[in-house]
Amino acid sequence: MPTAVLTDRERTAVQAYLRLLHTVRAAFDGPPDGGRPSVVPPAVLAEAEQALARAGLAGNEAEFFRLLRDWCPPA
Repeated sequence: MPTAVLTDRERTAVQAYLRLLHTVRAAFDGPPDGGRPSVVPPAVLAEAEQALARAGLAGNEAEFFRLLRDWCPPA
């Protein structure tokens, strides 16, 4: 499998996306007491949006998900 070499901005965008993804998963899993799921903090979403824009990936989902697949392949 080829190894993707990401630019710093691309790597930052992928990392921000993964943090957002983990936050959303945690929100859907909800707190251990079974109460209402927490809301995704606006700062987490803003970080991902800004990182994608700085990397030139905003509006270019196909390219972004290719980078994500190459950098973080499924197990």
